[in-house]
Amino acid sequence: MAERKPRILIVEDENKIASVLLDYLAQSGYDTHHLTRGDEVEPWLEHHPVDLVLLDLMLPGKNGMDICKALRQGAPGGPAPAIIMVTARVEEIDRLLGLELGADDYICKPFSPREVVARVRAVLRRGTHAVAVSAETPYGLKMDDAAWRATLDGQDLGLTAVEYQLLKVLSARPGRIFSREQLMDAMYQDERIVSDRTVDSHIKKLRRKIEDCMPGQDLIHSVYGLGYRFDPPPQPLTA
Repeated sequence: MAERKPRILIVEDENKIASVLLDYLAQSGYDTHHLTRGDEVEPWLEHHPVDLVLLDLMLPGKNGMDICKALRQGAPGGPAPAIIMVTARVEEIDRLLGLELGADDYICKPFSPREVVARVRAVLRRGTHAVAVSAETPYGLKMDDAAWRATLDGQDLGLTAVEYQLLKVLSARPGRIFSREQLMDAMYQDERIVSDRTVDSHIKKLRRKIEDCMPGQDLIHSVYGLGYRFDPPPQPLTA
């Protein structure tokens, strides 16, 4: 049986840009669909699950930020897709990848179509590089690399791809201190340069999601001047 092509939804109101992206992504082996309005995205996704959404920031009907927030709160019709934001507003980048949205990546206009294809591949690779499901830890953390899904004491943490990768790296070596540079390498394998604040923002959001599942428990600790470490709870969460 032929392997299913990864599905990409392009949400872009400039048809010329969308046409180029459709061509390049199709030639690279992706199954693509194009929407021009932001208010079409969520209804369409209810019946057409995708692996990744290439999402313009400025759209008629509903802007990209509101769409990204809605998808992160709960994707209609299935697991949350990866999200790459496309923006000409460089000043919004910290928000795109930070606490407010949790996008997996961003691309600034103007861009090269080849760069877009490379970014799409990198983001999808983070979610599909492994097919095994790891064993559950004694304290109830389970990392499913095939689904890019983490559960804690049976509760889905609802992580983005970046947050998943951070938790996987930290939890694999409990007690070890990871520098921000080491965590950046884990988050972004395409060797881009990002600020320490970006790492801190993702860590803060990851902590918040863990807190939602485990009130009063702080599993990720900051070590002043060094970075972060993962400290599992001393006892199993379940009886």
